[in-house]
Amino acid sequence: MVERASTPYQVLFEARLLHHYWLDSGKQSFDSLSSGIQTSRLLDYDVQPILNVAPTPSTAALLTDLGCIFKATASGFIVATAPVAPIAADTVFSFVVSVADGQVFDYTALTWRSQGIYAAFDPTDNSPDRIVYRYKENVPVLSNLTGATRVINGVTTLYLSQEIPAPAASDAVEALVLSAGALEQLTSDNPGATTQTLANDATTLPVFVNQGDAPPITPPAGVTGAPARGIQLSPDIADNVFALITLTAVRGGNDAFSFVDGAGAPKTPWPVFNVRFKNRSTLWTYLDKQTGAVTATEAAPLPLTYFGNAGTKQKPSRGIVKAQMSGVKVTQLISEIYV
Repeated sequence: MVERASTPYQVLFEARLLHHYWLDSGKQSFDSLSSGIQTSRLLDYDVQPILNVAPTPSTAALLTDLGCIFKATASGFIVATAPVAPIAADTVFSFVVSVADGQVFDYTALTWRSQGIYAAFDPTDNSPDRIVYRYKENVPVLSNLTGATRVINGVTTLYLSQEIPAPAASDAVEALVLSAGALEQLTSDNPGATTQTLANDATTLPVFVNQGDAPPITPPAGVTGAPARGIQLSPDIADNVFALITLTAVRGGNDAFSFVDGAGAPKTPWPVFNVRFKNRSTLWTYLDKQTGAVTATEAAPLPLTYFGNAGTKQKPSRGIVKAQMSGVKVTQLISEIYV
């Protein structure tokens, strides 16, 4: 007789990376759709052809040491544990999000920002063992220690993005801002940026990945050449990082974001963390396919979606989006539709 041994695993937490291009219906946000349509969309949704998620090498080793497993899913990933020992409150897991399909940049808000890599060092240090720090700009860091919540249709959702910030002079096209309780999006660069209102009440929409998620960079004293916002690269964080997810076992002051209880055991039910990517909005311009002449232009930017049509005519593909420029300033993002 063959003996079999099995280890019971319990989910520690789940993270969902949901892109609204694939979930919204025209102008209607996914979260406002009926529960039946939401379930259907999620059953068909698969983030893996778009984005890759993997634990950093140090986190992979830590997961093994703690008896945990990581599993990628169609909606994101889960971490499960065989609860043989308590998990310390200050345990931190980190996961690198990278791009699997470059087309995602065409229909994702905020991807207009460069994610260049910079080398920074102390210019007065000419020693052969001078330390060179490497940074990648505008990489969002999504964390359960700083994430915000929304209650939509009676359902509380935990977001790993920080609360969307108030307007700032440094905001560029596609920045998301809170203004007098409304959620607005810049449709051009500052100074003198134009905006569109996405919701008069920001709490009716998710907390999307926003410009505030990219943390300020403070290099060591004397080091120059670092970008203003982003992360430091290391052997643990590869150059292809698009976003970084960091999850800490206990969040003081808001236990809903913790994934272990006071004894270090997995919580029941486990927390489900959301990362929401905003679909891009562009000014839809219609051109005669024979002459190339502009025949019509929508009155305001409209969202790009796979399902539904936000306009009254043919909708654009998710392909190339053009930037209308005035010098170095983006004045509008445009989708050209030949009809």
